[in-house]
Amino acid sequence: MADEVLVERRDGVQVITINRPEARNALTRAVAEGVAAAVDELDADPGLRVGLLTGAGGTFSSGMDLKAFLRGETPAIEGRGLCGITQTPPRKPLIAAVEGWALAGGFELLLACDLVVAAETARFGVPEVKRSLVAAGGAALLLPRRLPHNLALEMLLTGDPLGAPRAAEVGLVNRLTPEGGALDGALQLAATIAGNGPLALTATKAIARGSADWTTAEGWRHQSELVAPVFASDDAREGATAFAEKRPPVWQGR
Repeated sequence: MADEVLVERRDGVQVITINRPEARNALTRAVAEGVAAAVDELDADPGLRVGLLTGAGGTFSSGMDLKAFLRGETPAIEGRGLCGITQTPPRKPLIAAVEGWALAGGFELLLACDLVVAAETARFGVPEVKRSLVAAGGAALLLPRRLPHNLALEMLLTGDPLGAPRAAEVGLVNRLTPEGGALDGALQLAATIAGNGPLALTATKAIARGSADWTTAEGWRHQSELVAPVFASDDAREGATAFAEKRPPVWQGR
């Protein structure tokens, strides 16, 4: 794992930190490969339940590193999008912990996350149109699904930023924290999620994310396919048994 990306485990939670504070955590090929490798580990390791993506030094990410771009680098992974997550997010829940700016490609990484915890001073933006570019890393496609359509278009067409309090009002941010508290707030949210059944978490995420692309009939069919193995699992029996015995469940992921 490159020094540009730091990865640690905290009780079933994988913390992925983009570690280029001197460059406002701008995205390079090394960052992309590091994040992609981390989320692959997240999905493959049964001991990990939730992922958390953040940036070092008080900034989430300022987007693509233009100097690296001029050297011919790209932070996109073929077939997977920016840092390997914008086109193919991990199967397990992923939370963004945001301090400072989440800008351009950095904001698109945030949109690949399922939940967002942000400091009250955080700011979000997709300024690509100001340079006659298009937010093609996911924002133009995904932002209208996360915000009211007219507000999403305002951000995309003006390129002007949105502050965290307003982002929370319109549902883009799940929880606000004081400045400097986003990581701790995200870890608290992650711990709550990680305490739940791991098979149920991945199936629930798959249904919630897939539903936007399914007809009603397809949705019921796909949901049935996804939930059948969960209801037949040892974990489902453990959940019911633990409830009856008034004790915390012990999940096995099977």
